[in-house]
Amino acid sequence: MSASQPVIAIIGGGFSGAATAFHLARLLPAGTSDIVVIEPRDRLGHGLAYSTNDPAHRINVAASRMTLISGQAGHFADWLERTGAIVDDAEAIAANGAVYPRRRVFGGYVESHLQPFLDSKTVRHVRSAVASVERNGEGYRLILADGAMLAADALVIATTHPPPALPQALRAVAGAAGLVSNPYDLERLEAIGRDDRVLVVGTGLTSADVIATLDRKGHRGRITALSRHGYRSRGHAAAPADPVGDFTSQPSRSTTVLLRRIRATLADAARGGQDWHPVLDAVRRQGQVIWKALPVAERRRVVRHLRALWDVHRFRVAPQIGDVLDRRIAEGTLAYRAASIANAEQADGGIRVTQRPRRENAVIVETFDTVIVTTGPAHGDILRTNTAIAALARLGLVRLDPIGLGLETDHLGHAVGTSGRSADSIFVSGPLARGGVGELMGIPEVTAHAERIAAEIQHWLDYRTALRRKAS
Repeated sequence: MSASQPVIAIIGGGFSGAATAFHLARLLPAGTSDIVVIEPRDRLGHGLAYSTNDPAHRINVAASRMTLISGQAGHFADWLERTGAIVDDAEAIAANGAVYPRRRVFGGYVESHLQPFLDSKTVRHVRSAVASVERNGEGYRLILADGAMLAADALVIATTHPPPALPQALRAVAGAAGLVSNPYDLERLEAIGRDDRVLVVGTGLTSADVIATLDRKGHRGRITALSRHGYRSRGHAAAPADPVGDFTSQPSRSTTVLLRRIRATLADAARGGQDWHPVLDAVRRQGQVIWKALPVAERRRVVRHLRALWDVHRFRVAPQIGDVLDRRIAEGTLAYRAASIANAEQADGGIRVTQRPRRENAVIVETFDTVIVTTGPAHGDILRTNTAIAALARLGLVRLDPIGLGLETDHLGHAVGTSGRSADSIFVSGPLARGGVGELMGIPEVTAHAERIAAEIQHWLDYRTALRRKAS
């Protein structure tokens, strides 16, 4: 089967994996390959982000900017109008007219476009997880969690984000009943009492989602959201504006110079009556060129010193969630704090946490009924948390990128092995490739990357076919 119809196995069926399968199926002639997506969830295209059933969770970018096909910015918005997917969701439309549907609706949109390829058997969904990977001649043998095996000629790593790592200071209470280490565990969140004192560790988008969930279920106790800088995710501009700033004509090779250019552009925009949104939008759109111009040491500086500030401006909350945060702050039931956790212990039926406020000598000691970890994906732990990727690493076929954001890739999207050589038949699609690519977290960027990976797989298949014809 492998000789006549090559098998491309896509590990992970969230947005990255589904988008890669979708574009690969569009590129390849019908019947010339077997595209297999290995995903334990029963539906493709949803993944961790878009499978949530919590009605408080919404896409954090207006629907008009979400798309499965580059160059068709309104693709998702058109689908919403055509299908009436938000007719029963009056809150989906923000005050400025922009549409922010519930997150699972976007998963349904992706699934609906992949479905024709599933119906025609061009794409197959194997509902399992990859437990391990072995070499099998020039290809691979995938051992699945249910004991089945799958032979593949090429692999696409498109797995979901790894879970947050438990902060060192909280490991002493790892077994505490009040510690919620998985912020996506809706059942645990639903069990939190109405008046519980809650500490949310992290102040980014996941933190905002958790607070919105608690608010929706009637929680009225005090919530403290804590991070080293205490930054809260910003909201969207009141009105859309074209990006402002050119950072690619002569891209900076220094973090310091780049920061100065951004600040100067922000000052120019302010003098012209504009706020920061269009400038940061320009940085985002030009992010991959900006990133590639920076040496590895400078990329590390960006991650170490600027990532927290960038994230809260780059990853903006939906207006509906922003309204919840604003209301709770005004009510006095939500406070943001810039501090680190010095230690934690179980006490008084809860978790006593000693916090060290930023730039202060004194400490704050408080007892919370619940502590929720929302520190974001631990990409550096991917070899520990994902058994398939760990197996590939043991074979020397993949390695962590030098920035610590995921897996190292070459400029064509191939995984780089421990020897420093690219693996011709292993590709990385989605955010795990951002250490080399740069900006690769938003849907437009992930879509474009999936399209590039699909095109590269097509080139690899063509080259493989030409070699076999020559050999015969």
